[in-house]
Amino acid sequence: MKKLLAGIFGLLIPAVAMAEESKLDTGDTAWMITATALVVLMSVGGLTLFYGGMTRAKNIVNTVMMVLTAYSIAIVVWILWGYSLAFTDGEGGLYAIVGDLSKFLLNGIDYKSLSGTYPEWVFIAFQSTFAAITIALASGAVIERMKFSTWVVFSILWVTFVYAPIAHIVWGGGFLFDAGALDFAGGTVVHINAGVTGLVLAILLGKRRDFKKTAILPSSVVLTSLGAGLLWFGWFGFNAGSAFGANEVAGVALLTTNVATAGGVLSWILMEWITAKKPTLLGAASGAIAGLVAITPAAGFVDAKGALIIGLVAGVVGWFGVFVLKKALGYDDSLDAFGIHGLAGIWGAIATGFFALQPLAWDGSPLQNGDRMGQILVQVESVVFTIVFTAIMTAILYFISSAITGGARVDEETETMGLDEATHGERGFNL
Repeated sequence: MKKLLAGIFGLLIPAVAMAEESKLDTGDTAWMITATALVVLMSVGGLTLFYGGMTRAKNIVNTVMMVLTAYSIAIVVWILWGYSLAFTDGEGGLYAIVGDLSKFLLNGIDYKSLSGTYPEWVFIAFQSTFAAITIALASGAVIERMKFSTWVVFSILWVTFVYAPIAHIVWGGGFLFDAGALDFAGGTVVHINAGVTGLVLAILLGKRRDFKKTAILPSSVVLTSLGAGLLWFGWFGFNAGSAFGANEVAGVALLTTNVATAGGVLSWILMEWITAKKPTLLGAASGAIAGLVAITPAAGFVDAKGALIIGLVAGVVGWFGVFVLKKALGYDDSLDAFGIHGLAGIWGAIATGFFALQPLAWDGSPLQNGDRMGQILVQVESVVFTIVFTAIMTAILYFISSAITGGARVDEETETMGLDEATHGERGFNL
């Protein structure tokens, strides 16, 4: 089995490198279109239900609007300039950090242009969903107290100045890509990025006025569970789609994603059983997401044994972030964007170095030369850089957005009433 898995990773090479002599493959094209659709479903279907169910009934409309609006903004920004900044490459200078604007509004890319064995337009669409879900995930840290107008401005700036550079650095030819950092489907680019962003915003915005003063109960754990199920389903497009074709590596990513997610569910509810004597549905749903997050950077690089360990540890890490770390530090991360996505993403990125099979197909990867410790250090470097870069840039963009919109936080009356009626004139439940 190990020999088979090791051999198939030779198929996994970056799409850009394959472009020169490749021909359109209808199977790969069909799969990548399907994978893109699955990521859309997990974002605008799964995430809205997952987040919406966890928030209070008076803010459920605003929570869903934060996700849908950020998702839509990211798609438009990606087509205008985000894709160009992330996936144009050159020699030296700023290209170590970010691309250029030569593909602004997809300049020079027509419907016959190929990315590997499928249309580049499909690759652009697929990658746009990654940018979109990343900023949407970060919204979970600030719901119930952030101005909708500020969130709109912040989302535009963040996709431009944070997501696009990180995507370029790790995937698009930047310095971490050249160093051999492994991030199969976005543990660093998506989840650490979103988690750190959420943490910084939550700290700068301040706690909800009734945080730890009254019980803040989810509107529906059943909606959250349904959202988790759709996220689990759509994540197969997220991870298996990152094999960039209907190939053996997509099969590896499919299996490892399923195994790690199940492990995350079981370890989270076990922790609840041990500490609170009651395993909860909300805990099971959260454990599933922690497992999904942690396996994302490793999905195409590990076998089932590695995936199971990654998932089991992820559930414990996520539980720790939600019930221990947040309580100890006292920050108000409304829906635990950092506790689950940030911490599980950090664990998954580093664990990739420990459990990745060898040889890998990424030219220049230290692990390809048998240097596992070297690979682990590269993974740590990618984690540390992403945390520092994202934290600093997020803080700067927060203050800019706040200045543009006359403050980032809603007034006390609006927060007490709920943002649904005050901001949107709607109720999530007319009971």
